Amino acid sequence: MDTTDTTTTRRRMRSGAVALGGMGLLAATLVACGSSEPDKRCADRATLQKLNEKECRSGGHGAYYYGGSTSSGKVKGGSFDKSAVTRGGIGGHSGSSGG
Repeated sequence: MDTTDTTTTRRRMRSGAVALGGMGLLAATLVACGSSEPDKRCADRATLQKLNEKECRSGGHGAYYYGGSTSSGKVKGGSFDKSAVTRGGIGGHSGSSGG
């Protein structure tokens, strides 16, 4: 048996394994990015005033506002409906319309 053939075969197998391993890592990364939750902050539904986080827990008068941003103490560009907000990640954005 020629040792050159064996070395070439091993080299090809190693580079193929590296390529397949790299593709698996890339796929896992993309899936992880696509499943991120939208930003959320506590806000008053009537005034859109940003509130302390404890106001959204049981007994508080706040509700979670998803996506968007905060400007001058008020939330904007997002929604109180979590399902109406596009999640961040590859091909996504964190803002949404609605209220």
